[in-house]
Amino acid sequence: MPDSQKNPQQKIMLAVNHVSIAYGRNAVVEDVSLQLKKGEIGCFLGPSGCGKTTLLRAIAGFEPLKKGDVQINKSVVSSINTHLAPEKRNIGMVFQDFALFPHLTIADNIAFGIRYLKRVEQQLRIQQLLEMVSLGDYGNRYPHELSGGQQQRIALIRALAPKPDLLLMDEPFSSMDVELRQELATEIRDILKQENITAILVTHDQNEAFLVADTIGVMQQGRLTQWAEGYELYHQPANAFIADFIGQGVFIEGEVLCEHSIKTPLEIVHEKVPKGCQPGCKVNVFVRPDDIILDESADLKATVVGREFRGANFIYSLELADGNRLLTLEHSHHRHAIGDEVGLRLDLEHVVVFAIK
Repeated sequence: MPDSQKNPQQKIMLAVNHVSIAYGRNAVVEDVSLQLKKGEIGCFLGPSGCGKTTLLRAIAGFEPLKKGDVQINKSVVSSINTHLAPEKRNIGMVFQDFALFPHLTIADNIAFGIRYLKRVEQQLRIQQLLEMVSLGDYGNRYPHELSGGQQQRIALIRALAPKPDLLLMDEPFSSMDVELRQELATEIRDILKQENITAILVTHDQNEAFLVADTIGVMQQGRLTQWAEGYELYHQPANAFIADFIGQGVFIEGEVLCEHSIKTPLEIVHEKVPKGCQPGCKVNVFVRPDDIILDESADLKATVVGREFRGANFIYSLELADGNRLLTLEHSHHRHAIGDEVGLRLDLEHVVVFAIK
């Protein structure tokens, strides 16, 4: 359960109501609505060009709206007739290129947004934030003296220094290696929760979204196709695009036999018939690697046609006799060569099924 839902009395910090954005006649974002409560972390997830960064920029005040409105802390900041300047919205922003001032010390970088405070109050806030990211002794250094991960931590706490109503993060980990991205994602979530800051992350990486966000919005061609927890997106995707984008797997075609059963090239799938599908209806069944179990004693056989080493695991691509292909995940101490025949068992209880339109 998202942290925000544990207390239904929490106030709405961000409301996006039927927002559309266009460049001339080219619609970029269409009819998006969502809400975030105080302290909740949201995410816009999707491939390049889906509109997620444009939507973030509109919330920040850098893009005008064609329709709808944006409210921050119950005040309308963007609409057809209203546009509050970005610097007046009490938001913080974290970019992928850090955007630290190279000629200022780390302490002065953090102080930039809290110059309205008395000097003593500034120093207390700066030290509090530096300690929060385990960089308490780094105040007198300059950005070029820090690693990429350290610079990103400073960019984050600089944005948090004024205690914004809303923090916006645009692909903040994209320039980092996988291990550092995971470390920072987890750390940033902890910091945001500690500060009780409402935030939105933009990313194309599902793992980052799962690590950071309470609620994730998958965007497709300018539309918010599903706004839900990561668990729901994975196990109950709203459409085939989300299933394929969120979880690695393959689609196999099936046919509805009756209201409870679907015939597939693998086996009969029960209790997964999409709403409205009648007998004879064609469907796509999304089968993930964890639905396929290698078992030498199994009667069903397949040929290994591809292999990806993932350290602790291999992802094998398997081809059945009828030409259908599947993926399976296997511990790397069980090693199969391309061309090997393997037996497999099926566990299709958790597959997701979509009607072919």
